[in-house]
Order: sequence, then C-alpha cells, then structure tokens
Amino acid sequence: MHLQKKTIRDVDWAGRKALLRVDFNVPLANGQVSDDTRIRAALPTLRYLLEQGAALILMSHLGRPKGKVDPALSLAPIATRLAQLLGKPVIMAPDCIGPAVQQLAENLRPGEVLLLENTRFHPGEKKNDPAFAKALADLAGPNGIFVNDAFGSAHRAHASTVGVAKFLPAVSGFLMEKELTYLGNALEAPEHPFIAIMGGAKVSDKVPVIRSLLNKADRVLIGGGMANTFFKAQGYAVGKSLVEDDVLDVAKSLLATFGDRLQLPIDVVVADGFKPDAVHKIVALTDVPDGWMILDIGPATVAAFKEILSTAKTIIWNGPMGVFEFPIFAQGTFAIAQALANLPDAVTIIGGGDSAAAVRQAGMTDKMSHVSTGGGASLEFLEGKTLPGVAALADK
Repeated sequence: MHLQKKTIRDVDWAGRKALLRVDFNVPLANGQVSDDTRIRAALPTLRYLLEQGAALILMSHLGRPKGKVDPALSLAPIATRLAQLLGKPVIMAPDCIGPAVQQLAENLRPGEVLLLENTRFHPGEKKNDPAFAKALADLAGPNGIFVNDAFGSAHRAHASTVGVAKFLPAVSGFLMEKELTYLGNALEAPEHPFIAIMGGAKVSDKVPVIRSLLNKADRVLIGGGMANTFFKAQGYAVGKSLVEDDVLDVAKSLLATFGDRLQLPIDVVVADGFKPDAVHKIVALTDVPDGWMILDIGPATVAAFKEILSTAKTIIWNGPMGVFEFPIFAQGTFAIAQALANLPDAVTIIGGGDSAAAVRQAGMTDKMSHVSTGGGASLEFLEGKTLPGVAALADK
C-alpha cells in the first residue's frame, strides 16, 4: 500500500477516546442535509471504533465562515442525520473548544458520540494555531488518539487536520486508507494500459497534474473547457469558447512534448449561448461558428475515447467532459461514465469534485472501483505532492 501509515486497526481502543477528523462538509438545504454521501463514507470507520469500545469526538468544518460563528453553517443538522444513519444518539456540542465542551468530552462513555461545532468558527483552525490545536487534542484526554479520516481536507495544514497530531498519536481511518491505497497504487504501480481522463473548465488548475500523469499514463484524454485552450494552441478557431490565453504556451509545449499521448476531442457540441436551452449542434473542430461556444464533446469523440478505454487496466478520471450542469451538455460526461461502468476488469478511480458529482448523477457510483471524496486533495496527490494531513500520520 502507498504510504505505510498506521490505521485504526493498529490501536487497542478499549476505554480510549478517538478524536476523529471527518469530512462532513456537506450541502444543506432548508436546515437539513441535502446530500449525505460524505457522512455515509465515514460510517465504516465510526462503526468499527464504536464496536471496539471507543468513545468518539468528531470534528469537521462546514463551508467558509471565515473564523466567525455563522448559525447557517452549524453542524447541528449533520448531528441529526448522523444519528439517523448510526441508529444512536449524537451529542451536539455548543462549540469545538471551551469549558462546556471539555465537560461533555470528559463525561463521554465508550460507545458514545460527540460532534463538535464547526472548527472554522475559530480563526485558529485555518491558521493551524498551536493553542487551538492543543485545546482540541485535550478533549481526547490522556490516552486519546487522533484519527484522520478526512481525505478531502488532507491537503490543508489546519489545526484539526495537522495541528492536533503534534499532541496526540495520529492514525488513519478506513476512508483515508482507501483513498491512499487506490490513488497511491495508481501513481506508483498502475496496471497498464493506464489511461487518465482530464476535464473541467481550466487547464491552469491542472497543468501540474496533466504533466505528472503524462509521465506515467499511456494516454491522457482531454475534454471539458480545458480542451478549448489546446484547440486554440493548435490554431483552431473556437468562437466565444472559454480559453485561457495565458497558458497557450504551456498547452503548445505539452502538445509538442507529449503529442502522441495526448488525445483531444475530434468533434464538439457548440451552442449559441451559455444557457440550458441554447441552440446547439455537433460540429467538427474545423467548423466552430463565430460567436458560438464549445460546451461538450461530440459523439465521434465519445466513440474514439471509448475505443481507447476499452483495453485499459487502470483509469483515473478527473473533471467533466462538458457543462454537465445543463442536461443537453451532459451527454459526453455521462457517456464516459457509462463507458467506465462497462469495464469490469479495469480499476476505475474517479478523482472527486465535479467528476464524482457527475458519476453520481449518472447513477454509476457503485460501478466504479473508487470514487474519491476529495477534489483538491486528490488533484494534489496525483500531482505527486505530499499532503500535510497524510504526512502528520504515524508510519507503521
């Protein structure tokens, strides 16, 4: 396994408190959790710890309250949903540190669950303030253990992901372990043919990842808005399509260096405006009309990509193929999701963020080997960066 880190299996939990960093940064609507995917992803870790006799103190951030209390970003609705999923009470703390919270933590018995309030209500969280980190760590008591199961926040050096590990032994939960195993194996020992699919709006966000993957993968398939910058770099007219002129040189150099491994779309869906009911048509790359914009890959591209993917043994996909929020421009993305779902012998890894949302919308999540819970974290990991939240965990 990539990065031999200690996990919750390496600890005797009887009578101990687990200070557990989870990623409960979930969407809320009308005061309720509207998508509980991330909460469900943490359940195997929570259930194991409870079965082993631990008391659980859970911490998470939610949204961007900028270091101040924002009642709209309270974790209270999450406590309600978590209690339903676990089938047991979840005590909601009034804050994440302070005397009242300390008292709740001290009174916590094996098998009980305490959810701390949003860690980002405190400026010390994002600053990784040692005093704030120590106050969090102290909640777990003298023989407490820090468990990080929040891969989605592992690229942030915050108090609740990194700081607490200075005061408590730190191990990984099952979700973190699964992320590191799948993504680590794909980078270090992928079975070939290894194909990467990169989409999304911007090349600039993903240049280091594309470069890293071009050095490891047999082919990199490019779709989404980022393909437009490559088209322009090749001299095609792209109408009013989103293009990043400041990275045209980078696109040119990638094409020059890795041209045979970089696969661009051969036809596209263009529209007369950026709206869900825009007039649209399928055209060849040479025929993008003036004033129109490219919003999806076309059927010939889907067929070409499917052909390449049909022999793949390892596939990593990050970023949609078009503006999948609009149903008429989601066809390319859904077709690729379907193609991956139909490859039972390949390891298929979806790199979080919009790609995970697209796969979920297409109803294909269960057909993938692994759907990452971290967008930014999985990108930085694939880029070959060391994630602070992972580095802070104890080695085996």
